Amino acid sequence: MKKHPVLFFYILAFGLSWLGWAPQVAGSRGIAPFDHPAFALGLLLAALGPAIAALIVAGASEGRAGLKALLAPLLAWRVHPAWYLLALVGPVALFAGATLIDAARSGSYAGFKTLVPWYGILTALLTNLLLNVWEEIGWRGFAQQRLQARLQPLAAATLVGLLWGLWHLPLFFVRGHPFAGEPYLPWLLGIVAEAILYAWLYNGARGSLLIVTLFHAAINTVGGVAGASYLGVTVAACVAAAAVVVLVGRSLAYQRSAPPL
Repeated sequence: MKKHPVLFFYILAFGLSWLGWAPQVAGSRGIAPFDHPAFALGLLLAALGPAIAALIVAGASEGRAGLKALLAPLLAWRVHPAWYLLALVGPVALFAGATLIDAARSGSYAGFKTLVPWYGILTALLTNLLLNVWEEIGWRGFAQQRLQARLQPLAAATLVGLLWGLWHLPLFFVRGHPFAGEPYLPWLLGIVAEAILYAWLYNGARGSLLIVTLFHAAINTVGGVAGASYLGVTVAACVAAAAVVVLVGRSLAYQRSAPPL
């Protein structure tokens, strides 16, 4: 693990999460006994997989100091207010752009509407914060941080995005899941574009996992109530990622000399 921590992280993250999702795939297709509600507990393992993998590898390869360095950025709240604004409002702009793209494709525009009242959105945001933090410990806190120390940050973000998209693959085989009816490759392209946006926020906020967790929660919250198509979101995310690369550069605001959090 000390020689290849990122490799071992991904092996563990995929193994744990796919093990948790496997009963859901089988159960959704009526395969007994996996159709029993008790197997829904596997979803907990799937959600926690990236964080558990990161904790295991960081602890085994770097000891207590590695665990502290991995978890401390969750409390890194002293960042410029602009990053909070981007994390919370950026997803609204992203999905608003997606609805415009959908309107251009369909020839009609019904406006950007939410399907729940404001307090429902707040509840969903808080719920997503608790659900998405485990992914960010793994994808940005462990993988992005280590990969961009060796690779160009843009290349690191692209690799993280590709593997992040592959990690979700079992969900495309769960009957009744929102992903099940979507074409995988266009969706994957959108995830890679979003990974670039995440890396930009992560680096710009000096490695704050709080900021990227807020962004992740806001994306899932807005996506759950806005109703934009996956294709629209993919195009909007690609445009946003391209704009970031053009304006910020392939470093994605990464600074090797930045002081530790």
